[in-house]
Amino acid sequence: MAAVTMRLPAVRAPLGSSAPRGAEKHLVAPGDTITTDTGYMKGHGTYVEDDKLIASVAGVVERVNKLVCVRALKARYNGEVGDVVVGRITEVQQKRWKVETNSRLDSVLLLSSINLPGGELRRRSAEDELAMRDYLQEGDLISAEVQSVFSDGAVSLHTRSLKYGKLAQGVLVQVSPSLVKRQKTHFHDLPCGASVILGNNGFIWIYPTPEQKDEEAGGFTTSLEPVPLSDREVISRLRNCIVALVTHKMMLFDTSILYCYEASLPHQIKDILKPEVTEEIVLEARQRLLDLEG
Repeated sequence: MAAVTMRLPAVRAPLGSSAPRGAEKHLVAPGDTITTDTGYMKGHGTYVEDDKLIASVAGVVERVNKLVCVRALKARYNGEVGDVVVGRITEVQQKRWKVETNSRLDSVLLLSSINLPGGELRRRSAEDELAMRDYLQEGDLISAEVQSVFSDGAVSLHTRSLKYGKLAQGVLVQVSPSLVKRQKTHFHDLPCGASVILGNNGFIWIYPTPEQKDEEAGGFTTSLEPVPLSDREVISRLRNCIVALVTHKMMLFDTSILYCYEASLPHQIKDILKPEVTEEIVLEARQRLLDLEG
């Protein structure tokens, strides 16, 4: 019989804020008055009533000059042009694919917005339209970039760069989009032997770092070779570390994930998600980040 771990409930001390020193966040709940100063403009997540600027969602107050908005702590993904996203094909339509990207509406990937196999540049023909399922079919995972945002909030994607395309073997972790830090690049080859794609939409893809990039296939070939046990262990450890960081509402970026991974090395992979171990490694990662900022 497999061993069963049993534990009694215990009161845990709350972790301190993850914000750097001197940058405490101003949190509000729906209905809270943000300011009575009429000189401010209302942004997303706010409304004006009786000359007061009031929050309509729970989140963090952000000010840009005279514009005040509230960034929701937990919300669906709202696309912005240039965002890197990871999504799943849900439907093949005429000259387009529907993609689930954790937003209110399905995103759209047009046939004209992908690289053709071989990277050739030409007009899409009727033959290409008939072969759409050969490129991408229902259930396939892709990485893409937001090309435009429609008036109803739906997102149009493209995969015209060779770094985007169909995803092969790896693990998908779904987190809140608000926990993914915006950076110049969201593709990271970590020194531990695995790579991550930190989608702005809260979908994170962890996969073995490829030995060489195949730039001839236009992003449609996927390796189905067995993944070595050592790579699978690294991917599993990274996955559990990301879950640990999310449990304590830590921002996700390459440095925080790597610090958490290094802090978890003394522990077995399955033990990382035990509350006391999670707290220990997240505290160590947070302290290293604070030392880095200081």
